[in-house]
Amino acid sequence: MSVVADMAIIFLGLLCAFCGYRVVRGPTLPDRVVALDGIAINVIAIAVLFALKTGRGLFVTVSLVLAVLGFLTTVALAKFITEGEIIMNREEW
Repeated sequence: MSVVADMAIIFLGLLCAFCGYRVVRGPTLPDRVVALDGIAINVIAIAVLFALKTGRGLFVTVSLVLAVLGFLTTVALAKFITEGEIIMNREEW
């Protein structure tokens, strides 16, 4: 199990590097947002695999917090791309 977890962590690290390339060189802004979301998902998977490997439940909690933050960040960036602002003024309600 430990060897498989190590190989999966290395593979996910490589996927993070590929997503990082897409963030830097992405042709459009939505491509960059999707790549950032991919990095967040891969980091969550790495944290869960590390929790399984070490037997520490703290990393599962960290991965849950990262999942919530990643979701909120993706929603905020999508709203910013489509509408140009994230929080509306009271006059716009």
